[in-house]
Amino acid sequence: MPVQVKDELIPRSLMLLCLGAAVSLAIVQWGGVIPRSSRQPVGIVRADHQSVTVTTPPSPPPMASPQPVSTTVPESGMRLVVKLSDRHVYLYKDNKALNQYPLAVGQDGWETPTGIHQVLDKEQNPAWIHPITGVETPPGPNNPLGKAWIGFWTDGKTEIGFHGTNQEELIGQAVSHGCLRMRNEDIEDLYAQVDEGTPVIVEP
Repeated sequence: MPVQVKDELIPRSLMLLCLGAAVSLAIVQWGGVIPRSSRQPVGIVRADHQSVTVTTPPSPPPMASPQPVSTTVPESGMRLVVKLSDRHVYLYKDNKALNQYPLAVGQDGWETPTGIHQVLDKEQNPAWIHPITGVETPPGPNNPLGKAWIGFWTDGKTEIGFHGTNQEELIGQAVSHGCLRMRNEDIEDLYAQVDEGTPVIVEP
């Protein structure tokens, strides 16, 4: 009988040893789990009607610095340089000044946008739409845009450009809604010399 007891103790010891190892392993595994209360918040649920994905929201990227306005201007070909301070536009070709024309510029609150632009569109005898009232004036002697239009800036709703005027006595003053007014003979002369894509540099 004593031999039989010893034989029974060996399997029981092995069982207890295995059970202890299993319990220890479970403790180690469960001990590594972060309590739900201290986990990161569940992320954003995105559904496209085909699948649902749960993701942890990424940290917001650092704020990007505003990109500087490009100062690259072709060294050859035509370009226009507007100097708001002396209210003139200068026409250059291959770095040689060909002509200059006096301007009326944007008034306070409607300043002409500075920077590097380009001719976007051209039109002879344009209609004019008032930027505040929306009333349209057809081509003719009463049209504030005069005989031609050379646009170089837009925000998708409003356009700004060079144009003629029916009030040539105001040339040289800050009276426009951002546009650059010219004498009708001057805008016609400029119109004939620039194309879409011609750089327009507007300086303070």
